[in-house]
Amino acid sequence: MVRLIAFGVGIVFCVALLFGAIQPRDALVADPIAKYHLAPREISFHSDGITGTYDRGQLQRGFQVYKEVCSACHSLKRVAYRNLADLGFNAAQIKALAKDAEVPSIDDKTGEVSTRKALPSDKIPGPYANDQAARAANNNALPPDFSLLAKAREEGPRYIVSLVTGYKDAPKDWTVPDGLYYNPYFRSLNIAMPPPLAADDQVTYADGTKATKEQMAEDVAAFMTWAAEPKLEDRKRTGLGAVIFLIILTGLGYLSYQRVWADIKHPKAGTVPAE
Repeated sequence: MVRLIAFGVGIVFCVALLFGAIQPRDALVADPIAKYHLAPREISFHSDGITGTYDRGQLQRGFQVYKEVCSACHSLKRVAYRNLADLGFNAAQIKALAKDAEVPSIDDKTGEVSTRKALPSDKIPGPYANDQAARAANNNALPPDFSLLAKAREEGPRYIVSLVTGYKDAPKDWTVPDGLYYNPYFRSLNIAMPPPLAADDQVTYADGTKATKEQMAEDVAAFMTWAAEPKLEDRKRTGLGAVIFLIILTGLGYLSYQRVWADIKHPKAGTVPAE
């Protein structure tokens, strides 16, 4: 009886599986924004490749773009002022940059919340006290923190450059709500951030580099890549050294193998291989 029940259940299962297999599949619904959306542009950076390194001059320019343009809305919570030494800033420059900002503090005598001049050990403060204040100042949109954004987005710095330079007029058959802007590199096309780099020479580079929109975009994208991966160069050096070591070790292992088994594979005349 148990066998008959199990056999019947098996038959029902096989019939249901066959029925499902022969049923026509529902047509896939096309993404209505796919025809407007653009993939990030192909842009090369000095840090690309297994031997790529950061261009310190570009990183300093990128920090300048962040400080003078992007910091009005975006925070950099995971980077401390002293970390800027990796960009080539000396101790005096770092102290001067820190003194330009104020960070929250608590008065030792009264216990009241106050502010003080930032120290090199402090994290770079954001423009808003909290997320609620940030949303209130940006039409309920929360500007993302820049610390890890280059790793959080597919194509990282290439996406960033494409996005900040990709604003354009919307097609006639696409509606942009009030307070938003059309950007074909943004996933939903309508973005709350106004064009951050509106014109050339928005900053004045100390090294004399021409501050075109493309140049500023690439510089700040390179800086954001460093902020997200400050140990990128060390990781590449370690990985490359490990690969070279393994190649040498493999060669030595092969030569040792040939040496140890030479008499067994090719015994000399008059000798009998040991069994």
